[in-house]
Amino acid sequence: MVTIKSHREIELMRKAGKLLAQTHEELEKAIKPGMSTWQIDKLGEEIIRSFGCIPSFLNYNGFPASICVSLNDEVVHGIPRKDCIVQEGDIVSLDAGLIYEGYHSDAARTVAVGEISDEAKKLIEVTRQSFFEGIKYAKAGNHLHDISNAIGDYCESFGYGVVRDLVGHGIGKNLHEDPQIPNFRQKRRGIKLQAGMTLAVEPMINMGTYQVCWLDDDWTVVTEDGSLSAHYENTILITDGEPEILTIL
Repeated sequence: MVTIKSHREIELMRKAGKLLAQTHEELEKAIKPGMSTWQIDKLGEEIIRSFGCIPSFLNYNGFPASICVSLNDEVVHGIPRKDCIVQEGDIVSLDAGLIYEGYHSDAARTVAVGEISDEAKKLIEVTRQSFFEGIKYAKAGNHLHDISNAIGDYCESFGYGVVRDLVGHGIGKNLHEDPQIPNFRQKRRGIKLQAGMTLAVEPMINMGTYQVCWLDDDWTVVTEDGSLSAHYENTILITDGEPEILTIL
C-alpha cells in the first residue's frame, strides 16, 4: 500500500532530506585519491550522527556499513573496505540514507575522483539528467510509469544500459515502501500519483549492457560486461504542482 504523508510527516521528511543533502555535499568535497572506501564510510557515518540522525543503511538486512561506496563497474551496494583505495580517474557512487525523528531520506550521487575520462563524465551527466527527465512527470494525476518511461527512453537514446534488476521505491517511516519504481519502459501505466506520496527515484545506468551480477559478498552489484556504471537518486514529494526534491540544498 502506498502511503500518503501528513503535513507533519512531510515536514520531518523535508528536514531528513536537507540533512542528507548536506551529508552528500560534505562527502563529495572530502573524497580524494588515496582514500579507502572504509574511510569514506566512516566519514559519512560521522556526518550523519553529528546531525543527531541514524544511518539508514547500517545493519539494514545485514548491510555492514552506513554508506554504499561503489567504484567504476560496481553499480550499487558496494561494501566499504580498508584495502579498497580510490584512485585518480575513478568514479565513485555514494548511496546514503538517514533517519530523522523516525523518517528516512535516501539519495545517491556518482562523483569523479580527480580527472576522469570524457566518456565517464558523459555517463554521470546523462544519469543525473535522466532523473530530471523522469520527474517532469512526477505530478499528481500522472501515472507512476510515466516516470519510468521517461528515464529509460532518455538513457537508451545514448546507447546506455538501464539496470532492470534494481528499482526505486517509496519511502517514509520505512526505507523501502511501496511502490517499486522501475527506470525502464513499462507496458502498464502503474498507479496514479497523488499529492503526499514520497518516492526515491534512482536511475542506475551502465555504459554497456543493462545486465548485472552479484559478487560473492551477496551485496555488491557489478555490470556483467565490466563497463562503468553511474547512480543518481533523490527523495521527492508529489504535490498538486511540480514535485519537490527533498534531498537537494
